[in-house]
Amino acid sequence: MEPKGKLIIIGGHEDKIIDGENLIIGKRSYQRPYIEILDALISKEPGSHHLIEIITTASTLPAQIEEMYREAYKTAKFYYIGFIHIERPEDGENPSYIQRVNYCSTVFFTGGDQLRLTSILNGSKILEVIKRKYHEDKAFVVAGTSAGAMAIPKTIITGGIIKEALMKGDIKTGGGLEFHSGIIVDTHFIKRGRFARLAHAVALNPSLLGIGLGEDTALCITHGNQAECMGSGMAILIDGNEINNTNVHSADNETPIIIENLKVHILAEGSKFDLDKRKFI
Repeated sequence: MEPKGKLIIIGGHEDKIIDGENLIIGKRSYQRPYIEILDALISKEPGSHHLIEIITTASTLPAQIEEMYREAYKTAKFYYIGFIHIERPEDGENPSYIQRVNYCSTVFFTGGDQLRLTSILNGSKILEVIKRKYHEDKAFVVAGTSAGAMAIPKTIITGGIIKEALMKGDIKTGGGLEFHSGIIVDTHFIKRGRFARLAHAVALNPSLLGIGLGEDTALCITHGNQAECMGSGMAILIDGNEINNTNVHSADNETPIIIENLKVHILAEGSKFDLDKRKFI
């Protein structure tokens, strides 16, 4: 079933200070931070509740994360925000949290650790409600930055080592939040040199389209497959559908991995891409 809501996956852009989470909003000669991206996309339709609920589960320091986000959103003149601190699986069954998700217009997943986020939320009632709203409510937005964006797909990168050559075991994947089954996402993509990591993930899962998001960059996905690039950086898409030769599944621990015929697309602000047909619109 085609989802009615929007997905916004954001590459992150703040300085790494604690727990893998970014706590300082960076300033650049040209930037469009994620708050501005959200402002352009959150529904202004009459009757919708323009409330953002921020889920801090990916971070082990939710109080500090709340303080940072509260100040950042206030600066951007977003006043209708709430924070849901789900730190244990049982917290995802809390009736008051579920009621708040039912009422809000946007759920936003912060950065931190995508494996922590998925292991706590998967199978929970609150995630079930978020998914239902995403599929049924055209005014609803599900957004994530950094680890929160990486956790959005069905298959996610949970860890990886970046070396001079691709080697067996350098990357780990796992189950994500399952808002999209056809993509795999990596963030801080340019700054942290993650092209090889995402290429490795795509070679292992060639049916998935790899999405590498630069900082201050987002993809807004509507109708489940229509993606538009927003922000000051670029999104790099890695398509493994036409891989001819690779030893990714047969290489031993001492043999570098080779991949023939990966396709790469580069998107910038305003670019539109069909994720199913894998071509520009």
